[in-house]
Amino acid sequence: MRDPLSKIIPIKHEGLHQTVVNRLRAAIVEGKIAPGSRLSERALCEQMGVSRTPMREAFKVLAGENLIHILPNKGAVLPLMSVEEIIHTFEVIASLEGLSGLLAAQRATPAQLQKIQKLQADMESAHQRKNLPRYYSLNSEIHSLIAEAAHNPVLKETYLTINSRLQALRFRSNLNQSKWDKAVREHAQIAKALLKRDGDKLAELLVAHLKAKSDIVVGLLKNEPSKDRRSK
Repeated sequence: MRDPLSKIIPIKHEGLHQTVVNRLRAAIVEGKIAPGSRLSERALCEQMGVSRTPMREAFKVLAGENLIHILPNKGAVLPLMSVEEIIHTFEVIASLEGLSGLLAAQRATPAQLQKIQKLQADMESAHQRKNLPRYYSLNSEIHSLIAEAAHNPVLKETYLTINSRLQALRFRSNLNQSKWDKAVREHAQIAKALLKRDGDKLAELLVAHLKAKSDIVVGLLKNEPSKDRRSK
């Protein structure tokens, strides 16, 4: 089996640990490193061409985002969620996004509305070019900005903390072209409701959007060969 770390683009010159964070985060979210995998600090340093100091700092950042777990005497591993945990987490994030939409429709500034509309156009362009990594980056930014536009710091912090656990799964939900196309259409409706400041409609659309994501992901996992998906 090919080493999944071989899919990570090397860093030609040692830079700040943020560069390492960005590369590792992208590899995790895009599924280049499988859930349950152990991250070898030495192998990653060799692959990226960096020293251990920025790598260790990157591990700390990613652990803070819940993208990896650092276990005593075992090092860094990617968490492996059970199907039940995935369902429960999507239920929570759907509720949080629904509340974010309801409040954002009331509280978003004109500048925030303009920025989200611009990101929506850029995201649709990325979809047309079939550039999924770029699409997902913009998609994630839109959802985060809706949470920010709610102007409730507790809600935003809670959303970001929980959503970090679902990034790779949300990315994966777009691997099927027809489901990706449907998600883009849903996002166009979401952007339209926000622009109209229709909070009830926006909340309804966001909850339905997340429910669809959950159904796609759970369906994919249930169709995979039987495996132990207990969190590690």
